[in-house]
Amino acid sequence: METDNIRKPSFMYALSMLLTAILIISIGILVFDVPIQILMLMSMLSMIPFMMKLGYTYKQVEKSMMTSMGRSLQPGLILLTVGILIGAWIVSGTVPTLIYFGIEAISPQFFLVTTLLFCSLVALSTGTSWGTIGTAGIAMMGVGISLGVPVGLTAGAIISGAYFGDKMSPLSDTTNLVPTVTGGDLFTHIKHMLWTTVPAYIISAIIFTVIGLQYNASTVNAESVNTLTSYLAETFNLGLVPMIPIVVLITLLMLKKPAIPSIFIASVVGGLVAIGYQGFGLSETIASFYSGYTVESGIEVVDSLLIRGGLTSMLELIALFLFALGLGGMLAESGVLEALIASFADKIQHTGTLVFTTIIVGYGTLAIGGAVYFSNVMGGTLMKPIFDRMNLKPENLSRILEDTGTQGGAILPWTGAGIFTATTLGVPVSAYLPFCFLALITPLVSLVYGITGFTMTKYEEPQKEKKKKKPAIKPVEA
Repeated sequence: METDNIRKPSFMYALSMLLTAILIISIGILVFDVPIQILMLMSMLSMIPFMMKLGYTYKQVEKSMMTSMGRSLQPGLILLTVGILIGAWIVSGTVPTLIYFGIEAISPQFFLVTTLLFCSLVALSTGTSWGTIGTAGIAMMGVGISLGVPVGLTAGAIISGAYFGDKMSPLSDTTNLVPTVTGGDLFTHIKHMLWTTVPAYIISAIIFTVIGLQYNASTVNAESVNTLTSYLAETFNLGLVPMIPIVVLITLLMLKKPAIPSIFIASVVGGLVAIGYQGFGLSETIASFYSGYTVESGIEVVDSLLIRGGLTSMLELIALFLFALGLGGMLAESGVLEALIASFADKIQHTGTLVFTTIIVGYGTLAIGGAVYFSNVMGGTLMKPIFDRMNLKPENLSRILEDTGTQGGAILPWTGAGIFTATTLGVPVSAYLPFCFLALITPLVSLVYGITGFTMTKYEEPQKEKKKKKPAIKPVEA
C-alpha cells in the first residue's frame, strides 16, 4: 500500500511547515494587505510539496483537503441561513423595532451592562452566538451609536454576552461538540464551565457598569437620535407584530429543533411580516433574502445600520471556512501538530503546566485552522491522552477548549468568527478586542485553577492505559 511509504515529520520539519503557513498569512496581511481568503488558499497549496516529500501522493493530499473542507458544509449552511435571517428581520421591522424601543428605554449609563445581559439571554435561549450578534447585536449597535457610546465598547458587550449565552446553552453546537470530542457529558461540561465563566462574567458586568456610568444625557447626540428614530418610525410599522419572528425562532430552538430549518423558518416568518405588515412586495422581500436590505436614505447612521444581511453577505466567510479547514486538515493529517506536541508532552507533570499548554494549543489550533470547530476537534484530540495520563476527567479539557478555542474565535481577525463579527457589526476587530472582557478574563481564571488545582476534578482511581485514540481527522488510506 502507498501508506507504507508515508513518514511522520520530525519536530523541525513540522515546525518548518507550520512557520511557512504562518509567514504567508502574516506577511500577506501586515505587508501587502491581501484578503485573508487568498492567503489561506496560498497557505493550503504551499503544504502540498511538504506532504509529498513525506511520501503522500497528490491524490492522498487532495483527499485530506477535501475531507476536512467537507466539515464546513454544516456551519456554511448555518451562515447562509443567518445571512437570510438578518435581511429578513430588517425588512420585517424586527431589528428596527429593537433599535427604536432600545433607544427609548435604555439609560446611557446602564446601556453596556444591559446589552451584555440582553445578548446573554438571547444566546442562551437560541444557542447561537452568531445568530445573536447578527440580530440583537445589530440592534444594540444602533442604540449604542445613538447614545454616543464608542462602537468598540458596544461590540465588546455584545460579543461577551453572546458568547456567554452560547457557552451555557445546551442548544449550542460547540457546547455539544466539545464534550463529544473529549469523551465527556454535555451537562457535566456546562456545570464545569460555570466555575470559570461565571466569575469572568461577573467581573465583565462590573467593568461594563463602571465604564457605562461616565455616559449620561449630555453624551447623547440628540439630533442623531431624533433623525434615526424618526426614520425608523416613518419607514417601518413598529410594535409587537415585528417581534413574532423572534418568538418563532426562540420557540423552535428551545424545542430542540435543528438550527438550519429553524433559522430559515424564522426568516420566512419575517418575510411574511414584511409583506403583510410592512408593505414590502414579494420581489423586494426575496431580494432581501439574497442580497440583504438596501436603502438610499442619505442618512449615514441609518445606512450603516440597516444596509446589511442577505445570503451573499456570507459567501466570503464560507470561502474562508473552506480554505482554513483545508489547511487545518493537511496539517493534522501530516502529523505536524502531533509532532510539535510530542516534543514536550512527557515534560508536563503539573496541572498548571497542563492548563497553560492546553490554552496555547487552543489558541494555536484556532489561529492555524481559522475555525472554532477545527480548534475544538484538534485541541481535544491532541490533549486528551495527556489529561488521561494525569487522571483528569474530560470536563477539565472540554472547559479549557471552550474558554479558549470557542471564545477566542471573535478576537482573532482572520478566523471565521472574527470576520463574521467584524463584518456584521461593522466594527474592526482591533476596535472591540480590548473590550471583549469575557474572552480575555476567562482563560486567566482557568489558568489560576490549573495552578492551584481548584476544580480540576480527577478520577477516584487511576485510569488504565487506553489504546491511543485516532485523531478526529483521520489519515487517508491509499
